Amino acid sequence: MDTRQWRDTIAAAQAGDRQALDELVAGWLPLVYNIVGRALNGHADVDDVVQETMLRAVDNLGSLRDPDSFRSWLVAIAMRQIRDRARRRSTEKLDEAAAHEATDFAELTVLRLQLEGQRREVAEAVRWLDDEDRQLLSLWWLEVAGELNRRELAAAVGISRQHAAVRVQRMKERLETSRGIVRALDGACPDLRELTGRWNGLPDSVWRKRLARHIRRCGYCGDARETVVPAERLLVGIALVPIPVGFTLSLAFGGKTAVAATSAATSVSWSAKVLGALTKPAVAVTAGASIVAGGAYVVTQPPDAPPPRAAVTPTPTATATSAPPSLPAAPPPSPSPSATQPKADLYGSVVDAVDRAPDRNAKPAPLPHRPESGITSTGGAHAVMNHRGDSVKLTGQGYVLVRWQISPQYRPGGLVMPTWTGLEGKLFHVASGGGRRMDDPVNGGSDGSATGMGNPDIGYTVLPAGTQQMWQNEYFYVDGSVTLTVNERGADYGLSVFPSSWNAVNEDVNSGPPQGAIRYGLVRDTGKDDTPVPQYVTRATPADPATVPQESRV
Repeated sequence: MDTRQWRDTIAAAQAGDRQALDELVAGWLPLVYNIVGRALNGHADVDDVVQETMLRAVDNLGSLRDPDSFRSWLVAIAMRQIRDRARRRSTEKLDEAAAHEATDFAELTVLRLQLEGQRREVAEAVRWLDDEDRQLLSLWWLEVAGELNRRELAAAVGISRQHAAVRVQRMKERLETSRGIVRALDGACPDLRELTGRWNGLPDSVWRKRLARHIRRCGYCGDARETVVPAERLLVGIALVPIPVGFTLSLAFGGKTAVAATSAATSVSWSAKVLGALTKPAVAVTAGASIVAGGAYVVTQPPDAPPPRAAVTPTPTATATSAPPSLPAAPPPSPSPSATQPKADLYGSVVDAVDRAPDRNAKPAPLPHRPESGITSTGGAHAVMNHRGDSVKLTGQGYVLVRWQISPQYRPGGLVMPTWTGLEGKLFHVASGGGRRMDDPVNGGSDGSATGMGNPDIGYTVLPAGTQQMWQNEYFYVDGSVTLTVNERGADYGLSVFPSSWNAVNEDVNSGPPQGAIRYGLVRDTGKDDTPVPQYVTRATPADPATVPQESRV
């Protein structure tokens, strides 16, 4: 999660804006839940530690001087609560029932994200790590997945970056040993079956050593039947584990109890915001929150519940606008160089087309400010989509950020573009940002010709002919509803989707090279209906979204 996207919300929450505090709690709860859940591996104390972390964060929010450091500050609070819990429990013996519960988060990771093969193997290997390694892995997992950076990891653990590198390397070695155990237990070695006949099935350090010793000596168990991919390559871009349905977070302030907070909600007509729960396993879902009479009460919604009506944005909430009738498609713009145009283009007649990257120092045109009543996303405040068929439905009126992650190191080749289907209303491609286009030069490759799309050593991700080259961040404006679907069938890629705001878009596109980026952004919005419509969009809902034509007129 990028703290820059939350700067205004954090500042508003510090100033006492309850709606901003509401959004802040809801938006960052999944990150805290994943850190605590993986560090404690699903132990019964997870809920208590998450509660205490969020309570301390809200209580001390006023002491945070730099909103950009919010993520590292919040992660450090979570790790302190985890360590405090470990010290409190250090003299207590874990009973068998609690030990059995310790498998929950590994199972949740596998089931909710539908991990298979070696990704599943990594998730299940976590059960075999000691507490200290699990705590470090809870941060390293998110670092590899792009949710944290190494500076934040080191700060949360309370060590230098150099020491963190050593600690991470040792943890990874033990993780690889644990992966070997998971792989062997899935096998059919008769000697291993005999050895484990006396094992109660609960992972612990004693059996980890016994099984690792057997694997080192056994030709059958030690013979990898496929190339073992390093864990860090398997975890890149993987989603946050969604908060389970039924999870509740109650933050009680000023002596109020959770019950008092929820009772007060009724008296002042504040209802808990409920966001759509997970419908696609690789999409991370954020629980909704509502700050009520000095307390917060957060609930999650089961998959078959009705769609949400409240938008999680800093702006007032509103329902989606109704879709206007489809307009007939006009002929494409004339290639004539004439600067005059006899009449305004109808909506949908101007479709994205290939353009050249602007000069890296060319500042973007002013960004028109379109109305914002808020966007509701079935993926919550941060939806991560990495697999074919993952989708998110966006409803309302406002801006949406689609962040690209191209991964030619895992699978280069032809890219099957994501598609926008079931459009009701209007959808515009308003701006591009992130400080670079994906075909900009980057470090890497033996001959210096590497870009964000790949390099000669690993291969390149190739776009279909005539497809607009994407930037790191692509911004769209939705007025109605539409579903975005990943159609990954060739090259490996992932998308992160965030409801955004005009302020965030404007700041991103104007953050050019002086801030360390490769280039300024590009504004595509004219403020009118002749703003480009993204490619691969349709009002239809095809059985296979990958069949949407490149310039499907709307």
